[in-house]
Amino acid sequence: MDEMDEELKCPVCGSFFREPIILPCSHNICLACARNILVQTPDAESPQSSRASGSGVSDYDYLDLDKMSLYSEADSGYGSYGGFVSAPTTPCQKSPNGVRVFPPAVPQPPPQHHLLQHPGSLPPIPRNSCITCPQCHRSLILDDRGLRGFPKNRVLEGVVDRYQQSKAAALKCQLCEKSPKEATVMCEQCDVFYCDPCRLRCHPPRGPLAKHRLVPPAQGRISRRTSPRKISTCTEHELENLSMYCVQCKMPVCYQCLEEGKHGTHEVKALGAMWKLHKGQLSQALNILSDRATEAKEFLVQLRNMVQHIQENGVEFEACLVAQCDALIDALNRRKAQLLSRVNNEHEHKLKVVRDQISHCTVKLRQTTGLMEYCLEVIKENDPSGFLQISDALIRRVHMTEGQWGKGTLTPRMTSDFDLTLDSSPLLQTIHQLDFVQMKGSSSVPAAPMLQLEECCTQNNSATLSWKQPPLSTIAVDGYILELDDGNGGQFREVYVGTETMCTVDGLHFNSTYKSRVKAYNDSGVGQYSKTLVMQTSEIAWFTFDPASAHPDIIFSNDNLTVTCNSYDDRVVMGNCSFSRGVHYWEMTVDRYDNHPDPAFGVARGDVLKDVMLGKDDKAWAMYVDNNRSWFMHNNSHTNRTDGGIGKGSTVGVLLDFTRGILIFLINDEQQGPVAFEALEGQYFPAISLNRNVQVTLHTGLPIPDFYTPGEADPTGSVC
Repeated sequence: MDEMDEELKCPVCGSFFREPIILPCSHNICLACARNILVQTPDAESPQSSRASGSGVSDYDYLDLDKMSLYSEADSGYGSYGGFVSAPTTPCQKSPNGVRVFPPAVPQPPPQHHLLQHPGSLPPIPRNSCITCPQCHRSLILDDRGLRGFPKNRVLEGVVDRYQQSKAAALKCQLCEKSPKEATVMCEQCDVFYCDPCRLRCHPPRGPLAKHRLVPPAQGRISRRTSPRKISTCTEHELENLSMYCVQCKMPVCYQCLEEGKHGTHEVKALGAMWKLHKGQLSQALNILSDRATEAKEFLVQLRNMVQHIQENGVEFEACLVAQCDALIDALNRRKAQLLSRVNNEHEHKLKVVRDQISHCTVKLRQTTGLMEYCLEVIKENDPSGFLQISDALIRRVHMTEGQWGKGTLTPRMTSDFDLTLDSSPLLQTIHQLDFVQMKGSSSVPAAPMLQLEECCTQNNSATLSWKQPPLSTIAVDGYILELDDGNGGQFREVYVGTETMCTVDGLHFNSTYKSRVKAYNDSGVGQYSKTLVMQTSEIAWFTFDPASAHPDIIFSNDNLTVTCNSYDDRVVMGNCSFSRGVHYWEMTVDRYDNHPDPAFGVARGDVLKDVMLGKDDKAWAMYVDNNRSWFMHNNSHTNRTDGGIGKGSTVGVLLDFTRGILIFLINDEQQGPVAFEALEGQYFPAISLNRNVQVTLHTGLPIPDFYTPGEADPTGSVC
């Protein structure tokens, strides 16, 4: 939690916050420090219309903050009050954080008739006092309530208290005058930690004190933390509890504010609901920022590894260069010194750039981690109104910090490779012209690509894969080679060669597991393979009729699920998906059936004839049926006449089982005839032939009928 220190320190005094208050700009400041930086302005420079306080609609209207910066220089914040004729000329000091601090003015003696001030109240604030935020330099003129108008940040105060308690080595006695001794007990009623001598002296176990309960210090600390939280009261109506949240002003309000105050016409919501909503928003933003912090940590590891690689490569390069130069004659030796100087300069330059980036990234990561820990502590608070007072500002800070880790922030500014090589082939007379030549991309093969798992997916019998080069790779890439196996543990085969980094492979087997990998290549050769990705295709086929391969007379509708024909002759249309492995079942319902036609249902090769009935050639296996009977047909051979036909509303099912190599037909959920065809293997498309008297609708993604039990899987199914 050390990174959270800066979040818990006052920007003025540089110490941990004590009684922090929230300025309208959402920044925090100690109450005492706020009094120290107050400045009294002349009456002429502070019209009543410009006055504001720490609460109210105008204070939380961040769009109008610039209007309240009455003494800003060029609208960039508070500059100096020394220019006013009647402004105080008290010299300013600087806080540990570099903030200009004006000491409080010496209070004037009160009139004799003035009532005595309550010891616990704040001293009066001079009229026309102005306070400037030490962080954003926004200026604000206080109203008659002075600093009491600013809400107290109880959440921050609680976080500071817990943080300081966690850092304390041991609890100390609160009554020891000089060097406090370690406390031995705590009185729950007095809420005081005692050492043994002070307990005997100040808290004797007799009289009324005998009924007090003394507990160990550690237990007392826990009871302090778990004590009921204080109920928040309204800054304008001190006797009213905060019970609602004004959406327009973004602040908790009380019932009286809604009845009598300026929030009466504003949209309000329940305090508890808004507390939970803002906690959720902050947690969501923290999750994103946490991911950025994790990436930054990994990036720092890469940068540190780069330092070692640069050093190793530099040493190796120097050794090669010295060996080459020492082998040459005296003229080459004179040139050697110059070349070594070039290498050393490159070496130092790379190290300097990488170390500078490490330093910059470390600082930013420390700030990010500190903000994250602070936000997590704030989320633990159980004070809804206190949390809502700071939640908006924290959410904005988290989003702003997350944006600082944007594109390019986690990219190395320097490579670890020394893009230099020495050409030693010239003759002695060209020694003085020796120089380094670039070797980047000409003598190094690409690194193994990284598969982007979030973009890789399967749909039906297609697989989409996406990849990219590693972020630290600087080697040029000419293209990529994508390989898949056969879905059955066989050899890999190339399915794509090109420059794209995303590819969709169609025509795979259904219900199959494929392994995929990719590698990059350039002029120097082919790089290593990526990690192997295992992908599972769909178990059940979803497909439609295919307009691209259908006969021109076919008419499509219903997203290509319904077909008919504008010709009296039979025309063929196929599905847009093929099968070569597994068990598949689909159905077609007869939407229209006029004049007793005989449509044919079945499967076909991709090059089947499209202008004759399905089954007339040797590329199709079909059942054609009329209103009374059906026949099986392949290569114009008619077999197995079976009674039972179709009509409007009938359903024809097709069952293709590659595990047994058979084709079965069903009409209205009953098997029509025996097994129609056997010894089927290869690649088949669903198909149908019909004329203008028939209209059918396709239904896919259906389970296998209950009456059918598939056979054993064929271990040598072919590849689409």
